[in-house]
Amino acid sequence: MKNTDYFKNKRITVVGLARSGLACANLLFKLGAEVSVTDNHANEAIRQTLIQLKTKDIKFELGRHSHDFIRGRDLIITSPGVPYNAQPLIWAREFNIPVISEIEFSWMLCPGKVIAVTGSNGKTTVTTLIGKVLEVVGKKVFVCGNTGKPFAGEVEKIEDGDFVSLEVSSFQLETIDKFKPEVAVILNFSQNHLDRHKDMQEYLDVKKRIFMNQDGDNYLVLNYQDAVVKGLAKESSSKVVYFQEEQGLNPNQAAVLSVASIFGIPLDTCLDVFRQFRGVEHRLELVAEINNIDFINDSKSTTVEATLWALKMLKRPVVLIAGGRDKNLDYSPISDLLRQKAKAVVLIGEAKHKIRQALSKFSPILDAVSMDEAVSLAFNMAGPGDCILLSPMCASFDMFSDYEERGIVFKRIIADLAKAKS
Repeated sequence: MKNTDYFKNKRITVVGLARSGLACANLLFKLGAEVSVTDNHANEAIRQTLIQLKTKDIKFELGRHSHDFIRGRDLIITSPGVPYNAQPLIWAREFNIPVISEIEFSWMLCPGKVIAVTGSNGKTTVTTLIGKVLEVVGKKVFVCGNTGKPFAGEVEKIEDGDFVSLEVSSFQLETIDKFKPEVAVILNFSQNHLDRHKDMQEYLDVKKRIFMNQDGDNYLVLNYQDAVVKGLAKESSSKVVYFQEEQGLNPNQAAVLSVASIFGIPLDTCLDVFRQFRGVEHRLELVAEINNIDFINDSKSTTVEATLWALKMLKRPVVLIAGGRDKNLDYSPISDLLRQKAKAVVLIGEAKHKIRQALSKFSPILDAVSMDEAVSLAFNMAGPGDCILLSPMCASFDMFSDYEERGIVFKRIIADLAKAKS
């Protein structure tokens, strides 16, 4: 790792004790920092995470944030789920303490080449495919970020000449400083996270930070068919490479091809990877077929555009399970495609009333109070040759700890249903 002495003997607080925060805290302690962790949650999941701290010398507080965990610190490192206006970050700014994100911290230590992928939709798939393409040509590559493995948990293993395929969200980009990927990829731009960003312009401004430190030695890969994304070329000092959907290639695959071309990886190699790729968990994942009804887990769909993509990809009539915690999105753009492709909609979670209003021209729409009930209602509405699609368009935090738990619960229910019908 690089710059390890920078963190030695520094007093550092990590805000947020999820996977990224845990990885940061453990690595900081190993680097010789005096580490504290603060998290305003005190649920069972957080307490289980707390057990994974590698030493009792890391101070922690749960269920609150206090001045004592911020004042006098040399640095604050924030986890992706912590909003910019969270109280600890406000205090840090008042005390003139630098605040950086987990990806900034990890990038400072990383000796490898970083390919950073952002966008409103498709990040996990593209990040995963880039990793697979690099592996096929013999590169040592680490796929991390929002895909499940925190960058901070992998960076100790990374050596000079290795690659990092890194999924980066707008939340993580809010608090970068010098983060400078060799290749930055912006897949698309559409409404998302408007519960956190005040408007679309602020959301775009945060996304643009992915290339703000790049220079003429770096590459910026942009979607030529997305007018907003294409227009970012004029604001960049990077070498710009465009991608676009073509016959036989979807936009995600086209983006991967453009990244591969930067490193001289042949087209045929990429196409072989695409043919063998079976997708990522919780993204258009075929879970089971029961009574000739397909069950599709698309729990990672937390935007309207992601669910639109899912509906377009499926050939069978759909019974859609949607809903969760609203991100201040407009759900009406899905109405026309629903009328063409869906037989029914089952709604769950806090956003169900808002979604029902937005889909007022569609019928039938049913409400469920749990995932179990949602699956039962959907199964009753579906017939042979149909598919039941969990594609929520919403965050998961009203009913689940994250989209992964939501998908796992859905799959468990389907497994139980399959046993009952066998």
